Amino acid sequence: MKTVLRGGKLYKDGALTDNGSFEISDVTNMNDCDEKRVIELDNSFILPSFCDVHVHFREPGFGYKETIRQGSLAGARGGYTVVGTMPNLKPAPCDMDSLRVQQEIIDRDAVIQVIPYGTITKDQSGTGTLSDMEGMANHVLAFSDDGKGVQDDGLMREAMNVAKSLNKLIVAHCEDESLLREGKVRESEWRQIERDLKLADETGCGYHVCHISCKESVEVIRDAKKSGVNVTCETAPHYLVLDTEDVRKGIAENSEAGGRFKMNPPIKDPEDRKAMIEGALDGTVDMIATDHAPHSAEEKTKGFEKSLNGITGLECAFPVLYTGLVRPGVMTLERLVEMMAIVPRKRFGLPMGDDYVVMDLENPYVLDSSRFLSMGKCTPFDGWTVYGKTQMTFWNGKIVYEV
Repeated sequence: MKTVLRGGKLYKDGALTDNGSFEISDVTNMNDCDEKRVIELDNSFILPSFCDVHVHFREPGFGYKETIRQGSLAGARGGYTVVGTMPNLKPAPCDMDSLRVQQEIIDRDAVIQVIPYGTITKDQSGTGTLSDMEGMANHVLAFSDDGKGVQDDGLMREAMNVAKSLNKLIVAHCEDESLLREGKVRESEWRQIERDLKLADETGCGYHVCHISCKESVEVIRDAKKSGVNVTCETAPHYLVLDTEDVRKGIAENSEAGGRFKMNPPIKDPEDRKAMIEGALDGTVDMIATDHAPHSAEEKTKGFEKSLNGITGLECAFPVLYTGLVRPGVMTLERLVEMMAIVPRKRFGLPMGDDYVVMDLENPYVLDSSRFLSMGKCTPFDGWTVYGKTQMTFWNGKIVYEV
């Protein structure tokens, strides 16, 4: 069946143009291709659907926090049609036997494209021996130990050499645990990035840095790019629109709900947020990923100090960023779309099919996390008045979300 979208603005080839009549074909129902549904859009925007290379859907092993079905439904509602799921699971996908457990759930329950990561190290320990990277290569998005930084230089070098031979990216959660034990939270991030950049330069491996949060990380990545290192990086919405002043204010207003500001890496100072924005504008920061990390209500209502790290992000990422960056004129809508939809697909070798999201950018609404489709309800953006509401999401031409 064909869906005909009339009116509105269409993003095409990096620009927004007036849309006369735009057809989307459901590739799964080609026998019905002569049938048409016509939708009048008025002032809505037709954008490429979003791609998030960093989410946590918690299955197998921790389905009480999030399931693949609910996570994928949340993604569709947020305008996403492809996500990469991080491997901190039980079992962690370190070989085909463990990966198959997750893949069977994806095949059964996902409503959008869900692509798993394989671990870098066995059991995602960050130490010891490498996972069966060769055996998993054709079945995973890339390799990551997200949640753990690979601590040993030699082991990371070995992983990069193997990944390069398989034409796969190493996707790194950067955290030097020796510095972390000394209380050097900021330095633990950028120092390990600095180490990995040297190894990526040495090995020629494609390297991607997860959720950068501080100005030093932006600086070392910018320098590495100028030197020709094959590196990309992501930051998350909360590092672009929040800083420590917001955290202090939020905790002071409601200390019991302080867990909504608890994530790893932690939100940094105003100068770090400024550096994230500058990096996003000049291309040093390539893409935006949510690090969607749901937990149970019990795990996130113990105050800032005792709550677990991680917040929910898929259903609020675009409206928060559109409201916080595009409407004030800090970033263009075109650049935001590039960072959320175009660049992630290019870097990770993912095709852009008939995948679109129709957004209402004109009418404000209040984010109510209690109504999220995700099982995780904890976000620092609860109660924000935002613009950018998903009207429809198309995956392979098929409607996977509609208001």
